[in-house]
Amino acid sequence: MIIVTGASGALGRLVVEQLLTRFPDRPVGAAVRDPGRCADLAARGVDVRHGDYDDPATLRTAFRDADRLLLVSSPTLDGEVRTRQHLAAVDAVVACGVRAVAYTSFLGADQPGAAQGPNAAHHATERAIVDSGLSCTMLRNPFYTDAFINAGLRDAVTAGVLTSSTGGRGLNTATRADLAAAAANVLTDDAHLGHGYDLTGPLWTYPQLAAELTSVSGRTVTSVDAPVDTPLGFLMNLAKAGLLERQTTDLELVLGRPPTTLRQAVTAALA
Repeated sequence: MIIVTGASGALGRLVVEQLLTRFPDRPVGAAVRDPGRCADLAARGVDVRHGDYDDPATLRTAFRDADRLLLVSSPTLDGEVRTRQHLAAVDAVVACGVRAVAYTSFLGADQPGAAQGPNAAHHATERAIVDSGLSCTMLRNPFYTDAFINAGLRDAVTAGVLTSSTGGRGLNTATRADLAAAAANVLTDDAHLGHGYDLTGPLWTYPQLAAELTSVSGRTVTSVDAPVDTPLGFLMNLAKAGLLERQTTDLELVLGRPPTTLRQAVTAALA
């Protein structure tokens, strides 16, 4: 059985959906804090189990009989709490005799200096998995394209202005759907064991995004660079510093196809 943790969240649920539709012969389980939120998955044959990162005993029950497991990183932003939760999950994976684990890490978690700073929890989790001797795959995800390119862009089309504070620098984001498909592929193919993948989508800029909005909507949208006072402002500033421009071909390799293009993402967002 393949167990997906955090399956009630956006990414985990997409992974389960990928497994159900593309690999219907593989039994799938979902380890979630609140099984009631996954009644729809249970109705489709998913073995929904109570597994709470803050209650290690539930993890040992939730991971029982798993052959493979996807450890979806905890949504908490507190690094110490996230590390504690992840290490408890790794201990449970080992205790349950799971054959292989894939972990949704973050770009740069394996780099020198990652033991401190925002990637510390991911770095510690990767080290714990490797030190445990588990067969594993590291999926180092970028920021989600969905955070930037979504239905909210309709407002920019209406106003004719797309504001960002990136200074025209590139963003190497990837869609949740592509990352979920990549995870499903890893969970169903032994060829990925022992690998660490740095997953990035096609590099794009806000001027390019404005051009695609114009083309797809048929209304002129102009890109304007100015301070952005929203939660995205922080990420835009990272882009302006050139910190989101790293590119690899790993996502295309794992997907077996090109990742979603900027135009495809815009078309879907405005649909």
